[in-house]
Amino acid sequence: MLVSGVLAYARPRWTPEQANAWYQQQRWLVGSNFIPKDAINQLEMWQADSFDPEEIDRELGWAESLGMNTMRVFLHDLLWQQDAPGFQTRIDAFLGIAAKHHIRPLFVLFDSCWDPNPKLGPQHAPVPGVHNSGWVQSPGVAALEDKSQYPWLKAYVTGVIGAFANDPRILGWDLWNEPDNINIGSSNDRKAKRKRVNKVLPRVFEWARSTDPSQPLTAGVWDGTAEQYANRHKWSRTERIELEQSDVISFHNYSGPEKFQADVTALQKLGRPVLCTEFMARPRGSTFEAILPLAKKERVAAINWGLVVGKTQTNLPWDSWAHPYVKEQPPEWFHEVFYGDGRPYRDSEVQLIRQLTGVSADASTAKSTGQ
Repeated sequence: MLVSGVLAYARPRWTPEQANAWYQQQRWLVGSNFIPKDAINQLEMWQADSFDPEEIDRELGWAESLGMNTMRVFLHDLLWQQDAPGFQTRIDAFLGIAAKHHIRPLFVLFDSCWDPNPKLGPQHAPVPGVHNSGWVQSPGVAALEDKSQYPWLKAYVTGVIGAFANDPRILGWDLWNEPDNINIGSSNDRKAKRKRVNKVLPRVFEWARSTDPSQPLTAGVWDGTAEQYANRHKWSRTERIELEQSDVISFHNYSGPEKFQADVTALQKLGRPVLCTEFMARPRGSTFEAILPLAKKERVAAINWGLVVGKTQTNLPWDSWAHPYVKEQPPEWFHEVFYGDGRPYRDSEVQLIRQLTGVSADASTAKSTGQ
């Protein structure tokens, strides 16, 4: 039975009071979008043949040394279709490693960015000089366009969230990353894709709520302006779904401090906790120095893109899609905090992060070396 488009037996959206009560129980949330350096995408991170607990443990230790307490981590529907019990076991193993480092992940179930034709099995090597050249969409275009495949998308959502609905090791569920985005490698018409997504996204919220999760649900706005966020009449259909269905509000911002503050101020008017689930693009003025103090002052969760440089090559800028950095490197990294051996890209950044999270130099050294 449907009531206003939502299953009658699903738990309702949290009230602002419930959402804020949950948020008051959290420390200031700081972390990264996480994928280990030896994985080019979600599939390579999680498939049985390439899942690497030792590398994950090592890298989350570096995150812990900064005082980071959350990671935003992408899953994929094909992994559930391929081997649901095995995928669930690997998620549980990841949660055990994260808990060891006092990190509670925000899991992302679907993603509209990059390659629309994901395939299981060995993934291709990184394209030289190109930012995020192997990332894949979830669901792929074939599943998104075919309503007959929605039952197993539902099975994925309810299966994953249902298995961990009361797991205190999980911070929350980010149901769909940038739902109406179209990236390099996609032949989709953005208008047509947005129309399809706008039909599926409410169902995803509905499916997720049917498992009665104790953790909050969200889907973040990502390409609007503060003026737009502050005026409901200017919300796109996708933004309306995201902002009216989410238990806690999340957003992306790769601009400098003025635009970041403006987005925060506009979104805080909705009366719910605000989480920035993507930021930090150094050449664009979105730096740790510019954004983290603001986020702490406003008590906004701050999750930057990228922890350790690796196969995703997201230390390279977005313009590498058109002009690969093969013969020369950019003057500064776009994303990422650490080199592959754990050395900080910039000592001043890690010192600032530790200062703001309250981690002492001695404690951070012990954590990073496993003592």
